[in-house]
Amino acid sequence: MSHELQLLLGLLALASSLAIATDPTQLQDFCVADNTSNIFVNWFVCKDPDLVNENDFLFRGLNQPGNTANQLGSKVTPVFVTQLPGLNTLGISLARIDFAPYGLIPPHTHPRASEILVVIQGTLAVGFVASNNPDNKLFTKVLNEGDVFVFPQGLIHFQLNTGNTNAVSISALSSQNPGVITIANAVFGSKPPISPYILEKAFQLDEKTVDLLQAKFWMNNN
Repeated sequence: MSHELQLLLGLLALASSLAIATDPTQLQDFCVADNTSNIFVNWFVCKDPDLVNENDFLFRGLNQPGNTANQLGSKVTPVFVTQLPGLNTLGISLARIDFAPYGLIPPHTHPRASEILVVIQGTLAVGFVASNNPDNKLFTKVLNEGDVFVFPQGLIHFQLNTGNTNAVSISALSSQNPGVITIANAVFGSKPPISPYILEKAFQLDEKTVDLLQAKFWMNNN
């Protein structure tokens, strides 16, 4: 194989990997999600364009506060493709996050999206943790109204209201369906449960503590 052909194949492989690294790009003006379809693909199939109307691109109510009366003191109001079908194939979404005083969005990841957050009201302590190499470094900052912070795709991050008044933020995400994995829920609340022996070994805990953690109710505030 010639050097030129090897280079061409390498470039094609790189282009292909970049092409599938994010949400699929639309091949037409829009592909409104057909949430009634029984066909399963890697994104929602398109609604018949002749049946599409303005309401498929509209979401109302983001001005309404979420109910934070829960054990975390927070509520996420998502505007993902399941709530706004017109987002299908566009690779973007949005969420409003409401915080009661000292409310928390616990450590979690978005496996398919980066997140950029702006504080609308209040003060938030936010942060993310880098991967194992190097050193699981914590990047953290206290944000005030109007401040913007970005969380890279797939990294564990959190948001905490540090004030004694309510707080509100808006997040934009680089996927129509970013997904969320809340660390405590996934580790200690999985169904069926992870073997206690594995958790004892991984977290250097005794069996009684693991049993206690697995017996807790792990809340999903999305």
